[in-house]
Amino acid sequence: MAGQFAKPRSSDFEDIDGVSLPSYRGDIVNGIGFTEDDRIPDPQRMLRAYSQSAGTLNLLRGFSKGGWANLENVHSWTLEFMGQNPWASKFKDLAARIEDALAFMKVCGITSDSVAQLRTIDFYTSHEALLLPYEQALTREDSRKPHNYVDTSAHMLWIGDRTRFDGSAHVEFLRGIINPIGLKCGPSLEPDALLRMLDVLDPDREPGRITLITRYGYDKIEEHLPKLVRAVKAEGRQVVWSCDPMHGNVVKASNGYKTRPFERILAEVRGFFAVHRAEGTHGGGIHIEMTGQDVTECTGGGMDLSESALAERYHTHCDPRLNAGQSLELAFELADMLKMEMKDKAGA
Repeated sequence: MAGQFAKPRSSDFEDIDGVSLPSYRGDIVNGIGFTEDDRIPDPQRMLRAYSQSAGTLNLLRGFSKGGWANLENVHSWTLEFMGQNPWASKFKDLAARIEDALAFMKVCGITSDSVAQLRTIDFYTSHEALLLPYEQALTREDSRKPHNYVDTSAHMLWIGDRTRFDGSAHVEFLRGIINPIGLKCGPSLEPDALLRMLDVLDPDREPGRITLITRYGYDKIEEHLPKLVRAVKAEGRQVVWSCDPMHGNVVKASNGYKTRPFERILAEVRGFFAVHRAEGTHGGGIHIEMTGQDVTECTGGGMDLSESALAERYHTHCDPRLNAGQSLELAFELADMLKMEMKDKAGA
């Protein structure tokens, strides 16, 4: 929510015009500027990242407790620039139906003053446990349950594709904490390796302990995911399956910008649910990188954002994000998919 501070990199060095410097690893480690000074790791950055994250969460708590999350304010959630988005009218229709329902409930004596769930929300945080010195510094022993260790940097931590291997220090750290754990699953992960990893991270087979976050790409998910689903199902593992349709669909535009085509993101989400329908399992969630700002970082969608428009408001230093309009479109598409599934099951 506060930003992607730690960035995994495939190479230790970055080369530009014959100059080689250490890779940018996120603002929690070094700077994005291509200079020797910027690329020097600075431990003070961890303190600044912590302070910025805490400030962001406190701001969100203030908004959620101060009325911004109140369902009675649902119409005020529409951002000004959303007027040009074809999905904005659908959101307004939904907001109007919510208002009608709230008006009926009010007649029955049910108001936001009497029901806390109508006026506020709980939210939970998660990030990749990439920078182990940061995670270790924020890990505490539960005083009520000795030998239970909690990483207080987030509610849920996950292991990425680059740190998910036998003997990994990240795996060793995460198996020792009691937080819910996520595990990124990509095309290189074979069923036997996944089952070994589950034995390490979840030896007691605790329901809800493990979330498997699939990241394949729109053209690979229906080929690779079924074998993992079958292996986990055969072992009787109770995991949450989640879809990350962002990281496997990165392309480089003709003008040099890294982007993610909206249609590929949506196609991977559809493929994810199609696999679970076919295997008799349940798709439990999606992982989306998004922002409420009117950025131009991902192409396509109802606003038909073109490659030439990427330069207009390309603000990210890490990965391209869906803007508010594209996020809303994806949410409605997902809701329609789930409604169709429910109708199919009811009909069966």
